[in-house]
Amino acid sequence: MMAAESLLWQQYKNNKNAQAREKLILNYLPMVRYIAGRISPSLQGYFEYDDLVSAGVYGLINAIERFNPDLGYKFETFAFSRIKGSILDWLRSLNWIPQSVFRKSKELENALWELEQKLGRPPADEEVAAYLNMSSEEYKRLIVQTAPVTLVSLDDHLGPADDGGDNSPLQEMIADAQAADPVLSFEAMEVKKILIQAIDKLPERERLVVALYYYEGLTLKEIGQVIGVSESRVSQLHTKAILRLRGQLSRKKNELTV
Repeated sequence: MMAAESLLWQQYKNNKNAQAREKLILNYLPMVRYIAGRISPSLQGYFEYDDLVSAGVYGLINAIERFNPDLGYKFETFAFSRIKGSILDWLRSLNWIPQSVFRKSKELENALWELEQKLGRPPADEEVAAYLNMSSEEYKRLIVQTAPVTLVSLDDHLGPADDGGDNSPLQEMIADAQAADPVLSFEAMEVKKILIQAIDKLPERERLVVALYYYEGLTLKEIGQVIGVSESRVSQLHTKAILRLRGQLSRKKNELTV
């Protein structure tokens, strides 16, 4: 942490200095814009980018108020899930995705799971389309329609962050060695193990998209430039990957609770 930044934290935490708080918000605002920019393409134009930024600012303010710089953690790591969670909570509160889209998403998730069990490998697009009695074009449209659902659905499966607040992104699925509840810590470890196994089973390109998006922090557009495809194609790969992972997680977690 730079000296000027450290001084701002001291001024705010020790004296509740309003000016220091304002400067901290402005200092980390680019982080909010970055996260909003990662989420925006999956929303297919339903919402303005600035609306997502406004929702994310609430998460940033919450993170600033709750962050303890004396613990030695990076603020960016602490704030990421709270900013993203604030945006996703705002989207959920609007209840903007039609139930018909949720049903289609579930049907597609089940088809991917059932075919993978039958074939012993991830099914190709043509096989899924045939299984659903769809043409290739109809299947592509289905992938596009269900993309917004995958934006929030996997986070719901991953569960809450360690403070009981915002949902944890993929890169935070690491068990907390200091967790107060050993049962919760065990569950987090099990979910992480399931997730790693599920990612390893993804088709190569989908696995690469997941790695670049969730672990390297690239946007869909940047991923497209890396692997040489369009942003819309990356979105399709991301949607299919998340549906496969969601199917794996939901079924494996059900087995753990039986």
